[in-house]
Amino acid sequence: MKVPPKHLLSCAIVIATILLVSACNSGDGKQSKTDSQNPATTADGSDTPGEGFTGMGGADTGLPSERPGVANEEGGPDIDLYYIAYTIKKGDMVSKIAADHGISQDAIISLNKLRNTRSLQVGQVLKLPSINGIIYTVKKGDTPGGIADKYKISLEKVALVNNITDNIVPAGSVLFLPDAKLDWVSLQEINGDLFRKPLHGGYYISSRYGWRNNPFSNARTFHNGIDMATSRGAPVFAALDGTVIDTGYDVTYGNYVIVSHHSGYQTMYGHLNAILTSRGKRVTTATKIGLVGNTGQSTGPHLHFTVFKYRSTLNPASLWN
Repeated sequence: MKVPPKHLLSCAIVIATILLVSACNSGDGKQSKTDSQNPATTADGSDTPGEGFTGMGGADTGLPSERPGVANEEGGPDIDLYYIAYTIKKGDMVSKIAADHGISQDAIISLNKLRNTRSLQVGQVLKLPSINGIIYTVKKGDTPGGIADKYKISLEKVALVNNITDNIVPAGSVLFLPDAKLDWVSLQEINGDLFRKPLHGGYYISSRYGWRNNPFSNARTFHNGIDMATSRGAPVFAALDGTVIDTGYDVTYGNYVIVSHHSGYQTMYGHLNAILTSRGKRVTTATKIGLVGNTGQSTGPHLHFTVFKYRSTLNPASLWN
């Protein structure tokens, strides 16, 4: 049977249309599958670029940063750093000097590398900064951004004060960190406010920390604590919150208690008449841990008090209030 030419043309057009629609639908399916397998961005919002997402901003205007709607003449953050010399006078304390000059104790202590604020001498010259902050020596692997994050301060201020132009700084460099503070333990230690005296009543210091004439041999020996003479049976308190790690009897120290504290500190209480705590007990500065006695090598009732930091002794008188 012969098909008229015009009918053949119509059939060809219909077949072509069907094939075209089929191809489009098939392509949409493939594209949909590909999109689901390759999401545009990671679920955790990482920096890995997703397909089709390449947007970045152009807010690189130099330092100090500009803020929309604020005129440039209003200026940036207060980062005018300079130093003045201050000569210690009678009665001066770091806290008073800081208050008088509108800066923090941290700034004065850090800039002048003070290890004990109670040892200031009349006539001593201190360097005072115009803004708050501390000195920091860069360690291997440090970056300005990492340092700013660690101290929770502005990277922009760090860069401006120290003339930093990229997130790179050589190890050994000394930076001024605006608004940064010393950690609490360091500040308490330097100010001599870390420990409380273990005797809350009356006493006198019968032997200080350091070299002395040994009361038994009369030889020059090193005394690793402070002897606090008082009446037998006087209560002994923990000098800082912590955990009792040892109690017992020693030929030299008699009945003793050792308490472990934060930051590597331990305290020992010797020559006790009685021990009122036990290993593993949590104690505070209000906890009675023993009674003053005369046990071990002792010439009379007193408390021997030693402070250790990472197993080396420190002078208790420089750490207590």
